[in-house]
Amino acid sequence: MTPITEVEGRRVALSNLDKVLYPATGFTKGEVLHYYATTAGVLLPHLRDRPVSFLRYPDGPEGQVFFTKNVPPGTPDWVSTAEVPRSEGPARMVLVQDLASLMWAANLVTEFHTPQWVIGAPGLADRLVFDLDPGTPATVVECCEVAVWLRERLAADGIEAYVKTSGAKGLHVLAGLTPVSSERAVEYAKALAVEAEAALPRLVVHRMTRSLRVGKVFVDWSQNAARKTTAAPYTLRARAAECVSAPVTWEEVSTCGDRDQLTFMARELEVRLLEHGDLLEPLLDAGRAGALP
Repeated sequence: MTPITEVEGRRVALSNLDKVLYPATGFTKGEVLHYYATTAGVLLPHLRDRPVSFLRYPDGPEGQVFFTKNVPPGTPDWVSTAEVPRSEGPARMVLVQDLASLMWAANLVTEFHTPQWVIGAPGLADRLVFDLDPGTPATVVECCEVAVWLRERLAADGIEAYVKTSGAKGLHVLAGLTPVSSERAVEYAKALAVEAEAALPRLVVHRMTRSLRVGKVFVDWSQNAARKTTAAPYTLRARAAECVSAPVTWEEVSTCGDRDQLTFMARELEVRLLEHGDLLEPLLDAGRAGALP
């Protein structure tokens, strides 16, 4: 029988708690749910009012991995949903607004991905993101050098940047924006990626072509498009081990000399949060948003 628990007055079914989802470390589904319950205070503000795309891996990262954008069948009627415009026609997507909804979604076993806009203003970006993706043999160490350059370049335009690990191989550089069209955000991000390639030609490539990316960092500017989503802060990733997309300090970035220094597991986040709090909290403050030039 599937256990039922009550979360903030909602009845939530939590299944297969002993199932090992990360065989490399023995991390179970119960531990996944515990992780999300204990990080909800910092995770939920970054999900709130943003339609969520689920990258599901119900049998672990070695099993089937698939995106779910529409409201999944069997979604409880108390989970918030919203109509989202798409080029092929409107769709209905989930909004993870509270702890009960988070625990229901986490029980699906999923990464959480969100766009750079909120549901009240679709296609109006209030976030800017650069996804720094290293091409072998480059690692997150090279990403750090690029991230520092981007931070300084954004600061020159009066935009304050923050950074988190992707939870995979690279980094995400983020900034809060005074709302602007996604098209304008893409245009600006691409221009900075091109500028980064000119300034750091041995390190940076702004085009996705695989053959160009060997040993370099691809600065992916395209995730600012209205239709695109990026892994949310604090989401677990469908990797061999239970890696987290974790906010980091700029000091950690500037002093990184080994990729293991910027790899964070679910079990480590409780201590990091006690030490640092939410390093991305300023992104939630509209008063600190920067205006594109």
